[in-house]
Amino acid sequence: MLLPNLTPREQLTAGRLPLRPVNLMIGLTLFSLGMALLIRAGLGVGPWDVLHLGLSRYLPLSIGTIASILGLLVLLAWIPLKQWPGLGTISNAIYTGATLDFFLWALPEIHHLGWQLFLMLAAITINALGGAMYIGTHLGAGPRDGLMTGLHLRTGASLRLVRTGIEVVVLGVGWLLGGPVGLGTVAFALLVGPATQLFFRYTVVRLP
Repeated sequence: MLLPNLTPREQLTAGRLPLRPVNLMIGLTLFSLGMALLIRAGLGVGPWDVLHLGLSRYLPLSIGTIASILGLLVLLAWIPLKQWPGLGTISNAIYTGATLDFFLWALPEIHHLGWQLFLMLAAITINALGGAMYIGTHLGAGPRDGLMTGLHLRTGASLRLVRTGIEVVVLGVGWLLGGPVGLGTVAFALLVGPATQLFFRYTVVRLP
């Protein structure tokens, strides 16, 4: 589902303003919680987190800090793509890294396979709900999603092809750096898209 590419002024002045920042922050919090739960499940993580965790093996930085720095670097790629960042874009790049670190500090590691599988599925569901909530506010896509849509609009390639290409590259680099690839990675790739699309039905803020 491709949402309108509004300018920052349009994003902030469109209808139902009070609801949208609240949904944005709740959505980003759930998004980070899902990421943290998937990491704690220990069965593999999504492509971008494979890269974040791979980089954390070589950098003296927390995973959340690495995620935020990488998000801001990806945001620089928006400039030649002529993408508009919004409140949601900046919040995604900074807030999710901080909350990810908090949740990783608060949540214990899980080792029992049954609980790991349950946690993996719960993490993907929570992540999808959070993603649908923050994207559905129309306050700007996250840096990584904006890169995908920007390349789609500039090249004419399908969203599926662009997203697959980006995530294969990210996953490959992260795996070479030692990031965890496993059942959770496959489950995330297969389930998070359909789950996010399902939650869009209930979370998108309708603009006038």
